[in-house]
Amino acid sequence: MSSIAIFGSYVLSRRDGLQEVLRDHWVLIEGKAIAAVTRQRPSASIVYDRPGRFILPGLLNLHNHCFSEAVARSNTEDGNGRRNNQSIVYTVLLPLTRRGAELLSSEERLSVARLGILQLLKGGATTVMEPFRNTIPEMFDAAEEMGIRFYGAPYLFSTSDAKAGPDGVVHYTGDDGAADLATWDALFRRWNGRGQGRLLLAMSPHATDTCGPDLLRACAARARELGVPITTHLAQSRAEVETIGKRHGGRTPAEFLDWLGLLGPDLLAAHCIASTDDDLKLMAARGAAVLNCPRVFARSGVTAAFSRFAAHGVRTVVGTDGYNMDLLGELNAASMISKITSQRADVANAPDLLDAVTATAAGLIRRPDLGTIAPGATADLTVIDVTHPHLQPLFDPRRALIALANRANVDQVIVDGRVLIDAGRYLDADEAAIITAGAAAIEKIWDLPEAQAAFNG
Repeated sequence: MSSIAIFGSYVLSRRDGLQEVLRDHWVLIEGKAIAAVTRQRPSASIVYDRPGRFILPGLLNLHNHCFSEAVARSNTEDGNGRRNNQSIVYTVLLPLTRRGAELLSSEERLSVARLGILQLLKGGATTVMEPFRNTIPEMFDAAEEMGIRFYGAPYLFSTSDAKAGPDGVVHYTGDDGAADLATWDALFRRWNGRGQGRLLLAMSPHATDTCGPDLLRACAARARELGVPITTHLAQSRAEVETIGKRHGGRTPAEFLDWLGLLGPDLLAAHCIASTDDDLKLMAARGAAVLNCPRVFARSGVTAAFSRFAAHGVRTVVGTDGYNMDLLGELNAASMISKITSQRADVANAPDLLDAVTATAAGLIRRPDLGTIAPGATADLTVIDVTHPHLQPLFDPRRALIALANRANVDQVIVDGRVLIDAGRYLDADEAAIITAGAAAIEKIWDLPEAQAAFNG
């Protein structure tokens, strides 16, 4: 059995359920598991003895969109694509990812998927939950090939062409998601458990305003039959709240899902920025979780404060959504936005935010072995180089990580005991080739007349 020993000037451990930072310890990996955490230098096949490293449990990013992020990149800044101040979800992201999936060959879609996975790994994530159109199954191929732990969440819709009309409302007739549910089942049979168990599926009805009651109930029933997580977009805009209120007897999106029986401990709800305080109290009571992605909203002038959800007792974790894929940068934004909106310096503190992408996130997917560094835990690790000048001198590595660090400080990423990133570089393929191929594929979408209209409308 192969073994790896890594020296950490700091190691994020736990004692009696609380975080503890160990000084000058080694983490020994044997096969896919952590074998020891010790002060004594262990014997191992491979030794990484580098000073100034902060070893963390592998970071979990439970909400990200590789393909749509690439389509929108640098096109939707400064308000571009927001016709009548509409959300770009329905003016840019859904229409263009649908068109792009049709336009590109399987190899080109795979190139885009590889580009996204590369960014996630270089951003420090060992695990990602990735909702995407079910016409981009190449996301699974890229995840298996590149070694990340991957919860694929192919979308289900009640309409085959989800986009907003001039009034900002998503219109559809009927409530037929049978084809998407059949596709999800086929993907589950093909991919669930692949990659020696690294690849799993989550159930992902897209949103409350693109999925009708029958589809949402069917999704929940199938997910619970199989024991897989359910993830959806919830109250991600005021237009969604208004739409659901008109369609479903004045209910809010959270009340709508509760009425249908979806609001439970297995629900991971993205964004929730337009949720009321009563909605959040209801979510906390039902055990549902919020996937907080602050930066994608900040760029449009909207605050999505981690502290607001946490203050209501809602289990809250942090993801990158369709923006930047820098999980450390996202944690910094979660901290800053929370402090500004609450006018308190003590909210969204470093230990809480680190838990949000380690122990708390691992608990949401029922994998506590991914959220801790301890003998017997799975060997998923994110190692940060804290010798950079902007991190020195260093008093508290946790505070420095949240307040000052970013993806450039990621030194190593290890999944199932396999080193994927070392010295900040991906080991198993040519990064430049991945970037060139992925960018070329996305540029084909940008050349479409409908893309130009969407970005400049």
